Amino acid sequence: MFNPSQDDVRRFFCETYRKHRAGEILTPLEAIASDWLDQHPEYADDLKDVDAALGADYSVENGQTNPFLHLSMHLSIAEQISIDQPPGIKAAATALTQRLQSEHEAHHQIMECLGQMIWNSQRSGLPPDGAAYIDCVRKRV
Repeated sequence: MFNPSQDDVRRFFCETYRKHRAGEILTPLEAIASDWLDQHPEYADDLKDVDAALGADYSVENGQTNPFLHLSMHLSIAEQISIDQPPGIKAAATALTQRLQSEHEAHHQIMECLGQMIWNSQRSGLPPDGAAYIDCVRKRV
């Protein structure tokens, strides 16, 4: 199982950003990540300097969005949809994308549900509830 550290995630996105800007060949995962980087130009400054990224503190208390968490959630949702795991996420995401007429906006809605599922799992000590996650997404359709 792949379990990257916070630094690994930040290095991955910074390196993907660098390679994309340099026109270098990207791995399949980097290519997916690069598509999301293109849709979030507001994160460019956070991605330009890997050392600064590794030391950055994106605390909620400071009202900052963590670009690496946000991009990781896009990547996770894209992977979930591609393999339809949990079962039903692909259909729910497709329906939400059609309703909103935007894959990007659908992802942002799905992120809310994903975050809620993770929070509930951490709070309860139980495994993530995939069915509740899918229901949350379906309710947004």
